[in-house]
Order: sequence, then C-alpha cells, then structure tokens
Amino acid sequence: MQKGFQIISPVDGSVYAERSYATDSEVDAAVAKSCYSFPSWRKTTLEKRAEICRKAVQYFVDHADDWGMEITMQMGRPVRYTPNEIKGGFKDRAEFMITSAFDALKDKEVSQKEGFKRFIRKEPLGTVLVLAPWNYPYLTSVNVVIPAIMAGNTVILKHAEQTALCAERYAEAFKAAGLPDGVFQFLHISHAQVADLIHDSRIAYVAFTGSVEGGRAIQEAAGDRFITAGLELGGKDPAYVREDADLAFAVENLVDGAFFNSGQSCCGIERIYVHQSKYDEFVKAFAEMTKTYKVADPRKADTTLGPMVRPSNMAKAQQQVKEAVAKGAKLLVSAIDFPEMSAPYLAPHVLVDVNHTMEIMSEESFAPIVGIMPVKDDEEAIRLMNDSQYGLTASIWTKDVDKALSIGNEVETGTWFMNRCDYLDPELAWTGVKNSGKGYTLSSLGYDALTRPKSFHLRVS
Repeated sequence: MQKGFQIISPVDGSVYAERSYATDSEVDAAVAKSCYSFPSWRKTTLEKRAEICRKAVQYFVDHADDWGMEITMQMGRPVRYTPNEIKGGFKDRAEFMITSAFDALKDKEVSQKEGFKRFIRKEPLGTVLVLAPWNYPYLTSVNVVIPAIMAGNTVILKHAEQTALCAERYAEAFKAAGLPDGVFQFLHISHAQVADLIHDSRIAYVAFTGSVEGGRAIQEAAGDRFITAGLELGGKDPAYVREDADLAFAVENLVDGAFFNSGQSCCGIERIYVHQSKYDEFVKAFAEMTKTYKVADPRKADTTLGPMVRPSNMAKAQQQVKEAVAKGAKLLVSAIDFPEMSAPYLAPHVLVDVNHTMEIMSEESFAPIVGIMPVKDDEEAIRLMNDSQYGLTASIWTKDVDKALSIGNEVETGTWFMNRCDYLDPELAWTGVKNSGKGYTLSSLGYDALTRPKSFHLRVS
C-alpha cells in the first residue's frame, strides 16, 4: 500500500508538500477520540459553541492572505482571488450558520394539549465525516464543518489530497479558538481507508462533495448501514438569455460564470442558450470579453486565469473540444487567442454551432470551455436546459420577473437564478437534483441533516 502522497502544484509542477497517510491504528484512535469527546461537547451550551466557532472564523480571516497563497499553490487559482475565498464566502457562510443555529436548533413546540407537555428536540448525530474537494477547499467544507460543530457533533475532515493543507489549517484555527480536544480532527487517508471509515459503525453521517463517480462509491460504502450520506456532485449548469435581457450585463456575468476558477466550479456555467434574435450580438460580445482574460502564472496580481488543477483534467477538456469540432462545432475563442503555455494551463474556449450530441453540451467539463446555442423561444430553452443528467443550478437573464418565476417552475434544478449565476447564498438551501446529488446544506434547513428529531411526550397532570 502507498504510504503517502505529494501535492504537485499546477502552478509550476513542483512538489509543494508531502504527507504520509495515517495508519489504520491512527484512524481508529481518531474515531475513538471523536466518540469520547462527543458526550461533553453535545452538553456544551450553544452560546459557548458559537463563541469558539466565531474565534476560529476570525483566525481564518486573520490568516487569509497567507492561506490564500497556499490555495493558489495547491490548486492554481490566481492569488488575486484566493484570499477572498476566506474573507468573503467562507466568512459569510460561517457567520450565517453560527447565527442561524439559535433558531434552527431550538425545540419545536406543537399544539397545546391539556395535561401534556410535547415538543420535538433536534439532537446531534455523533461523529460527522466530511469529505471535501479541492476546487473551493474552504467554501465547500465550511458548509458542513461549522454547522456540524454548532449542532453538537464532532467532526473528522478528510480533504482532497490536492488541498490537504487546508484540513490542517482548520485544526490550527480551532485549536487557537479553544475548541476542546477531539471535537475536530483531520485525517490524511487513502480511498480504501475512506471506504473502511464509512463502514465504521461509529461514523454517524457522511458529507461528500465531488464527482458523480465518487458519490456512487460513497453511497455503496454506506449502503450496508442505516446512515445518511449528503452528496453534492457534478453539474452541467445552463443559462438562458431571453430576448429582453440586458445583454451587456448578461455577457459580463456569464463570461465570469463560465471561466472563473478556470471553469472548475460545480455551479459554473457550462452551456448557454440565447434567444435567436440576440444570438449574434451576444456571441460576438461574449467572445470579445473572453479575449480580455489573462492566462498566466497565478502568483501574478494581474492574472485572471491560472492553470487547471492537473494535466489529466486539461486533456479531458481538450478531448471534449476536439470531439465537438469533429461534429461541426466552431471555435470562436481558443488557444490561438492567448500566449502559448504548457499543460495544465488551458486558454478559455468558446464554441458555437454546438448541439446535444456533443459531450461539451451534455457531460460535465469542469474546465474553461463553454458552448452557446440559439433557441427560438422559452419552450425550447426549457427543453434543452432539462435535457441533462444534472441539476445543480440554472439561470435566466431577463427583465421579466413573472416569466423568470414561471420558467423556473419548469426547470429541473436545485437553485434557479435570475440575472445571477455561480453563487451560493447561505440563507438558501444548497441542493441538487438528478445526478447532481442528494441532501442539502446551508440555510436553516442545513441543520436538519446534521441532527435527528427526538419527540418528548410528557404527561404532566
């Protein structure tokens, strides 16, 4: 068995860090420690939990610049953006989930019944296993880590190897905040060890963010136990630009939605449908704006697109482009519009004359490539948006709120946006349909998956 792993930086191909896998006995000890810590932590007041979590969040913010550069070196996003993953989205989501816990976790009263006291209490589950991805290492993990701890659970975090240092930063922040020993732990473990851990009867809940294939593996591993696995999986998120859209605004936001983080976003825009009356104007402006991006070393302040996380991911994206062109697609923007760079640096690609027989319009790309199609009306746009195995987010660009609502009712998606995309609002449930997963995080509903209801039915007279 392989004893450890290296973090190969996509920035320059160097070995950024090396770590050893935990031994099986170390894994067992971590789970035992988590279980030992659970009874006392669940009895800790909500006010005390909030105090500790807020201190940990502030520690993150205080170290955002240094830890942002770590993100850049581990997975390649330009440093002009990475500190804000912590100062912006991470902080906002954590603060909302901390504050909302007081209402979300309070006892639910039922109707009055003479002679009885009746209510429903939300109890913590126990040890929560969080399996976090590399593309937004703090934004994705915070969705579960903070609310799980606020709910009175203990947490074991296993981060993707590409961003394994982020798990260590959580431990550093929680230690500085005074979190009791054993309430939060991290493990660097192999895929086989993850499967064994999910089989462990001491694990009460599994939260996974990653690929559809990974989700199936998690589901299979948990299948012989009566536990729930929350799965946030892939996406092929569509956008529909109606004939009444503010075109300049739509172009600006959809270019960003398609190419931010080199397209390596689960809710990034991967396919665009434009009303035929606006199609030519839209694609021209979209291509022109895309060409203003700078693909370069992400450590430079003016870089807007860094490398993809690894050469194999880049090769998969290039194969999708090649297949589409072979079937008749046309490239409006490609590598020839940008300086030559070696893998895994990939220029943004914009394709037209595409259709749903092409993988670029049907299979997840997770890369800076997007296809654009004209549609004749709302009905065709709805049909094409729904013609997918995925359903994470979808967006409409229009001035007509009523139309946005009625069309949104027809689109199979977890989140429906109007004049916005590629964004998570912590006050709204984050969820997907079809092969985009099951379960939900964030919002007050996010606490439901991390607790179990316990009914109290007391005869008092």
